[in-house]
Amino acid sequence: MSKVLVAFFSATGTTGMAATSLAKSIGADLYEIVPEVAYTNYDLDWRNEQSRSSVEMKDKMNSRPAIGGEPVKDMAQYDTIFVAYPIWWYTAPTIINSFLESYDLSGKNIVLFATSGSTGFGSSVEDLEGSARGAYIREGSMLNGISSEDELKKIAEKFL
Repeated sequence: MSKVLVAFFSATGTTGMAATSLAKSIGADLYEIVPEVAYTNYDLDWRNEQSRSSVEMKDKMNSRPAIGGEPVKDMAQYDTIFVAYPIWWYTAPTIINSFLESYDLSGKNIVLFATSGSTGFGSSVEDLEGSARGAYIREGSMLNGISSEDELKKIAEKFL
């Protein structure tokens, strides 16, 4: 069986808890996508047009927040990468584009997992395809309310 990576970005901790459970349930490696500059509560205020997240999402094509921390070691060893994130403005936050653009993902199976207060994946697949040329990107599952590792494992195994 090939190696699997669960990479996640979590602004408030919700997605991080779900991604950690997902990785544990399937015995995958876990990698946190950490922004070089952490998001504050002010940055995440979607009602404020001047907040950092609002500004980034208004310019999805050009906004690429820098990633801090160590990169994934030996990305080539992974055939399947589960990418988990919160939904922002009906799509993935642009830091997910930054992450995908940091690696050669040709031939890799990328499965999206997300959390959201009220929406589904929206345009996530379309908005991320250009950032992972040569990879196969598809919707996985919304992680809202799924707390059982057994349930997460059943969902994830459909994509392995």
